[in-house]
Formats: sequence, structure tokens, C-alpha cells
Amino acid sequence: MEAPAAIELTILMPCLNEAETLAACISKAQSFLASEKVAGEVIVADNGSADGSRDIALRLGARVVDVSERGYGAALMGGILAARGQFIIMGDADDSYDFSFLKPFLLDLRNGADLVMGNRFKGGIQPGAMPALHRYLGNPVLSFIGRLFFHVQAKDFHSGLRGFRRDAILKLDLRTTGMEFASEMVVKAAMNRLAITEIPIILYPDGRSRPPHLRTWRDGWRHLRFLLLYSPNWLFLYPGILALSVGLVGMVWLLTGPKNIGFAVLDINTLLFAAATVLIGLQAVFFSLFTRVFAMSEGLLPEDKRLLHFLGAVSLERGLLLGIGLSILGLIGSLIALSYWKSRSFGSLDPSIAMRIVIPGVTLIVTGFQLTLSSFFLSILGLARKQNP
Repeated sequence: MEAPAAIELTILMPCLNEAETLAACISKAQSFLASEKVAGEVIVADNGSADGSRDIALRLGARVVDVSERGYGAALMGGILAARGQFIIMGDADDSYDFSFLKPFLLDLRNGADLVMGNRFKGGIQPGAMPALHRYLGNPVLSFIGRLFFHVQAKDFHSGLRGFRRDAILKLDLRTTGMEFASEMVVKAAMNRLAITEIPIILYPDGRSRPPHLRTWRDGWRHLRFLLLYSPNWLFLYPGILALSVGLVGMVWLLTGPKNIGFAVLDINTLLFAAATVLIGLQAVFFSLFTRVFAMSEGLLPEDKRLLHFLGAVSLERGLLLGIGLSILGLIGSLIALSYWKSRSFGSLDPSIAMRIVIPGVTLIVTGFQLTLSSFFLSILGLARKQNP
């Protein structure tokens, strides 16, 4: 007897109460496998349906994988783990995607692509298939942010129809359980330098009579939050450097005396705000380092060799010396201010003079303490990372 042919393709559909459209999706997927003579299977990852979806899938010959943990991402990951195919093409079971049009995805996967994204904007969006808010604001903005943050060329970050190599995606250790799973897959694929391609696809109107599971503002925020959390540079580092630079320039500019901009006079109050901006910016830069080192130690982000080289060169001892040095400079400034106060017999002072000494002094002291404590914390994170390679 001949051994059964290895399964090349798994067509995966997450499902939560899709009885109205599931049969059509399964039939189209099975028709594709038969017409193209592809050794494949159809998996329905059921997420607790109570409308008979599970029975429909079994009756039509699909494999049903029960996923108890709720969420779009949880259902998909359950299906991915259960899949027997070398390749997986996933798509929503609401009949908005044509499962008979999968050949371009399969060809790209056979030609070496690790992730093949469907592009609804390039292929066409049928009338009524996507709300205007999603079409003209949500998807374009989030896709632009994703391209900017992670240097991936995908134009449709949130397409629900995509194909991938099962082994390549499992290595990414995807963790989110909600709608942001779609973003996590693209982001981690880009960060791990997987081969990503795009296929134009058509988005059809949802075939269900009930509202979709997607919640515009809630799920939009979850996608944006994920993009920010996985990009410490854009969340902390770049804003921190900007704030630090603006604050330092403002402080240096105002140390010599008041400055006029049009009818406005900028003086010690503005100097105080500039100092606060320096401290906020510095704290943001430190947070970017903390976040990236922790994320690398936990396997959430790939290793950054440039950062590791920088941290290797900047030891705890050097950080402590610099922090202590800045604090000493701040104390010297404070002593100068005290001397000025003494020269006034410890009476009232001219704020425009005294504060130009006190504000930089206090800023240096706080900066020194921040640097000292941050050096200790980075060393602790470094120890944790060495113990968890």
C-alpha cells in the first residue's frame, strides 16, 4: 500500500458563530484544493461557537480544532499548531475572502516566500465591504506606522487573508491573542528578516447578518499599542532625544539672560520648563534602553548587536562615575548659589540671577542620580539576560 501523500497546504479559518457563511468558505477552499490537485486540508479553529458552525464544518469534511482560549489570535494559533501542512493560508470565515483564489499565494510560498500578504487596496474593495473609517483612516494610518517603525513594505498590514510557512511562523513565538495578532505576525516576520511578498486580492462584503467581531476603536487602539510597544525607539528613544535636545538648547540659550521673541519675553520660568524637558527626555532615553534589553532577554525582540556593543562599552562603573560626576557639578552649582545667598546676608534674592544658578545645578544633580540608578538597573537586566539566553 502506498503511503499517504504529505500535506502541502492547510487552509485555516478561525471561527466564532459563522454558521451563515462557513459552508461557502469551506466549499470554496475544498474546490481550490481539488481543482489545483494540491495535497491539503481545511481546518476550522472553533473558538466556542454556539450556532452550529462546528457541525457544519464536520459535515463538510473539514477538521475542527477546538480552541478554548477566546480571541482571534488564540484561535489562529490553535489552528497553526494543529495544522499538518507545510504551508498555511489563513482567512476569515465570513465570506469576505475568496478561498478559490489561493493559487498566487501558494506559488509565492513554493518560490521561497515565508509570508505572503493579501493586499485589499491593490486588488479592490467591493462596495460595502469595508467601512469608510477603516478604509480611509484606520488601515492606511496603521499600515503607514507599521512600515515606518519596522521597515516592512507591506501596504495592507491588517489583511485577514495571508499565507505562510508553518515552521517559519512558529519560530516567531507569536503571543498576542486578540485582533493585534495580525500585526504581530507581520512585525516579527519583518524584524526576523523573513521573506515577505504581497498579492492583490478582492475584499467582498461580509456575508453575515450580524455585526462583525471587530470593534473599530478598541481593536484599532490594540493594534497601535502593539506597534508602539514593539518599537522602543519610536515610543521612547526618538521622542526622548528630541526632548533632550530642545531642553538643552533652551537652557543654554536662557542661561545668559532673558530673550525676546516678538512681544514675548522668555526668562527663568521658561528656563525651568527647559530643564524639566531635559529630565523628561533623559528618562525616555533610559526607558528605551530598559525596554529593549528586557525585550531581548525575554525573546520578544531579536538581538540588536549595536546595542549590545554599546552596553558592553558602557559598563556599570563608567555609568556610576559619570552619574557621580554630574551630581558633583550640580552640588558645585548649588554651593555657588549658596555663596550668592550668603553675600546677600541670607536675605531676599534677585530670582533672575539666583535661579539661573539653581536650576542648572538641580538639573545636574537629578541627572546624575538618574544616570547612577539607571546604570544599576541596566546591569541587573544584563544579568537576567545572561541567565536566559
